[in-house]
Amino acid sequence: MFFLSFTPAVKVLLLTNVGVLLLGMFLSPVDFSHSFGLHYVSSAYFQPYQFFTYMFVHAGGWHLFSNMLALIVFGSHLERFLGNKKFLLLYLITGIGAGVLYSLINFAEIQQLSKEVSEYTQEPDPESFNRFMIEHAPHLHQRLVHTEFIDNYAEDPNQVYYIRESIDITQGILSEYENIPMVGASGAVFGILMAFGMLFPNTQLFLLFPPIPIKAKYVILFYGLYEIYAEIQRMPGDNIAHLAHLSGMLIAFLLIRHWRNQDLRN
Repeated sequence: MFFLSFTPAVKVLLLTNVGVLLLGMFLSPVDFSHSFGLHYVSSAYFQPYQFFTYMFVHAGGWHLFSNMLALIVFGSHLERFLGNKKFLLLYLITGIGAGVLYSLINFAEIQQLSKEVSEYTQEPDPESFNRFMIEHAPHLHQRLVHTEFIDNYAEDPNQVYYIRESIDITQGILSEYENIPMVGASGAVFGILMAFGMLFPNTQLFLLFPPIPIKAKYVILFYGLYEIYAEIQRMPGDNIAHLAHLSGMLIAFLLIRHWRNQDLRN
């Protein structure tokens, strides 16, 4: 069977991730994402164990499939080279480390957002509200433009209803940033991609697009550059934690460099 060809740690990780998704479906309405996803560290819902558990919770079948496909394609080859123990360490360290680095950056970003919301609450005006929405919630900004709320607020900036509603909207956006958890094995998976690219840089990978063989080092470089671009030029509705992906790659880079100074396979 295809599954039997996988290495031991890859099998365990696959079964665990799939099992958690199925368990969450059968135990509905228990919300695994809320309980075990990684919350903002100052959130009332944050628990330290979430740095570990978030890796095994996924937002749905496609999210799980994409992560597990990468684990299947690259994981077994890496595990045979590194050994079971080091491969599992690579997965866990990059996953947990990605969560920690993401949380540090996320903390700074939300603190800045909280400051902006506080400043707006004290001195609300249509121009500041419009600028805030474009920067922090462009998808919602488009909806408010469509309903003419922003235009009406600009025409009557002293109207108590518009002022109160705009303050509620900015505070709601802050609450959303604070309380939506991060889930998924992507930090660990991107760590595996980086490790594969470092250890087998000239391995030819056959992609669906473009349908030509490309060396692993170029594929990993493309992924890294894309994640940087996607984080800087974030598109409306993009709720992917690109910083976690980049954090996983960075930690894998440092870990493989460290192991190279030792006997890599011990």
